[in-house]
Amino acid sequence: MNLRGLRVLITGAAGGAGASIATCFARAGAYVHIADIDARAVKALAAGPEKISASVCDCGRADAVDQLFEEASAALGGLDVLINNVGIAGPAAAAEDVAPEEWDRTIAVNLSGFFYCVRKAIPLLKQAGGGTILNVSSTSARTGLPHRLPYAVSKVGVLGLTETLARELGPFNIRVNTILPGWINNARANSILERKAKELGVEPKVLMAEELQFISMRTQIEPEEIAEVMMFLCSSGGRHVSGQHIGVCGNAEYER
Repeated sequence: MNLRGLRVLITGAAGGAGASIATCFARAGAYVHIADIDARAVKALAAGPEKISASVCDCGRADAVDQLFEEASAALGGLDVLINNVGIAGPAAAAEDVAPEEWDRTIAVNLSGFFYCVRKAIPLLKQAGGGTILNVSSTSARTGLPHRLPYAVSKVGVLGLTETLARELGPFNIRVNTILPGWINNARANSILERKAKELGVEPKVLMAEELQFISMRTQIEPEEIAEVMMFLCSSGGRHVSGQHIGVCGNAEYER
């Protein structure tokens, strides 16, 4: 897909699915600037062949996001696409055992961080005559996820952010959509599966087969699949798609 010349900022993009998304956009001809809190991973991705520029940023802090946008604007010369991808897992605990500081940090990164980026991106997108905001949520926003209350609530909040921004920004030719990834086939997701299997005393392949029963298409999702949907939404083909929550998940029916 040809996205030549598109100016793209992606948060949480130095590793995992974010790094795959950044690489795919760069290979499609976009100018890409990434942000991540992991300084070593940021340096490694920026040193790659795709000529991606980068910033170290804690997106859960408004002042850090202000600095990010100064650096991104200087590197890109403007903005056409913001991809709010940053996110943390938050605590795994019963609701009554979640510490207030764990709640605050999860909401700060996964929801407030999106707002901090949006408020800085909107003037740049208006200046460009329009553009795209993609907010990454999770299938957990639809299924719920026991013992992961801060995470699930933050991801539900992202849906409301998208719906409201789509209405507010539509007249300015800025389209806003949500991506809901499913169970991604990468090192992070697979390590979680292996740890859970060890705790339960079962083989990882046995647990994987059980978990896949809750996905209609019985499949994990490759990071590149998420990037491909995002690239379509940022292309001329997606020029009238806005206010939508798009699952890239094989239809996740349930989580446990």
